[in-house]
Amino acid sequence: MPNVDVDGVNHPVEDGHPPGYSSPLHNGHSDGSTNGLTNGQVNGMTNGHAKENGIHSRIREESTSSNSSEEHEHHMHEHHHRVGGGPLRPRSASLTNSQSLPGTVIRLPPSHTDYRKRQSIWSGSDKIPTQEPPATRDDPLYDPACDPEHPKVITFQDISAAQYRLRGGIQYTPCSKSHMSQMTGMDIYFKKDLFQYTGSFKERGARNFLLHMTKNERDIGVIATSAGNHALALSYHGVALGIPVTVVMPRNAPIMKVSLCKSYGATVILTGNNIAESKDFAMRMAKEKKLTYVNGYDHPYILAGQGTCGLEMLEQVPDMDAAIIPVGGGGLVAGMAVALKTLNPKITIIGVESERCPGFYQALKAGKPTYTSTSSTLADGLAVPVVGFNSFATAAPLIDKMVVVKEEFIALAILRLVEMEKVVVEGAGATGLAAVLSGQLPELVGKKVVIPLTGGNIDTTILGRCLERGLATDGRMCRFRAVVTDRPGGIAELSKLLADMEVSIKDIFHERAWLKHDVFSVAVSVVCETRDADHAKELEAALRAKYKKVDFGMALPVELTDENEKA
Repeated sequence: MPNVDVDGVNHPVEDGHPPGYSSPLHNGHSDGSTNGLTNGQVNGMTNGHAKENGIHSRIREESTSSNSSEEHEHHMHEHHHRVGGGPLRPRSASLTNSQSLPGTVIRLPPSHTDYRKRQSIWSGSDKIPTQEPPATRDDPLYDPACDPEHPKVITFQDISAAQYRLRGGIQYTPCSKSHMSQMTGMDIYFKKDLFQYTGSFKERGARNFLLHMTKNERDIGVIATSAGNHALALSYHGVALGIPVTVVMPRNAPIMKVSLCKSYGATVILTGNNIAESKDFAMRMAKEKKLTYVNGYDHPYILAGQGTCGLEMLEQVPDMDAAIIPVGGGGLVAGMAVALKTLNPKITIIGVESERCPGFYQALKAGKPTYTSTSSTLADGLAVPVVGFNSFATAAPLIDKMVVVKEEFIALAILRLVEMEKVVVEGAGATGLAAVLSGQLPELVGKKVVIPLTGGNIDTTILGRCLERGLATDGRMCRFRAVVTDRPGGIAELSKLLADMEVSIKDIFHERAWLKHDVFSVAVSVVCETRDADHAKELEAALRAKYKKVDFGMALPVELTDENEKA
């Protein structure tokens, strides 16, 4: 829990507000408007200090890391050594009192925002907005780099320039042949961009953007909205280049990613219930403080940087026939499609999305970026409700096919990559392989296919769930319920049947109270592990031959009634 120092006294935050604390964003406005925000107040926020009415409050996350200047200098030079680039300016030359101090987390209470004030612009209802604001020139949050009326189509020259600019600043990641080639009937190669320092391809676009900034823009700083890989990449490379970085994340952003951004030296502001609300705050703050805002999937410099991945792929697999690319906001597929199609127009470009966030698929159907409802997905990095305008204009003419995959195949792809390739890949990064495993690309059998593994930043708890779902999809984890005798030896007999078939019991539970027939019977629910789908079918056949009442491999009813048994 974050604490607050008020006049030298340490207080825990209660319900988002420290005792005696008045929001620096309100400045006396009951509607929560940020229009009255003064320079000193925003400076205080970006420095990790909230200043109002003579009260100096420092909001920080509990941390065991040292904040001494000597250790900070050492940390900054370590970043410089890893990333490369020009000489790193000393801290006094790169950060001023009005700029962000590295390693700060600011957790803002919900009342700091004024999303409801913009309801008529967003949706015309009293609900907090969950989609992108309208990008018109009259809108206070208009982003000139992402103009829907005048989208910018990036060129091969943009990508070539980015490749030259990024030399020595990012990893040249391997592109190796997959152990799954024989199994799938395709000659598959994996471009492992998850081996970038921050764990994803996002470093390419982020660093390219940062290197385009003017000296004045670098001195003031950059700000972005992200709950994941873009935030990590911008934090790492921004601070390494001596540029103050502020990242605005939703309040429910993964703790691991918040901590990593802080450790890289960025100022992290946690506000908003979703990415759209965080973006609202970030763009207002950028306008107030003259910070440079960067869209993580639609800025032309971002697209050009992502395209360098395609250039590397073609160097490593020059005779490739197709590329299967994950699609979220569209920045990666746009850059890579331009790079690949320019050098070899015969290469087939296939985009892949999760069925729970098919934004680009819907945009292609509509002929323009359109709002698409998203829901919880294993490919959270692809959950963008409105694809980028520049990305769509660039990629739409070059994509040969769009594929939408089910969640279970994403889980299966993560499992296959762990078992056969020995790499841990996040859901978004595994969607390319998921398209192959789902059987939707039979035209690629016998072809040489390159699939970028775009990221490996997955929470440990989510990874465990993905692996279990993958095992279930693969037929290697089964669930059944059987009604057996409640006399001594009934469950032992069932256990012996499973042991004889070399089936491993993972979980077992028996219940009596909800049965509505023989009181001398008990329903036994079992989760077990089998060798493969064929082994699971053998188990089902053996159970049905032994017991009259069996439910296998399905969502089991809470109550096992006579009607269930007869069905």
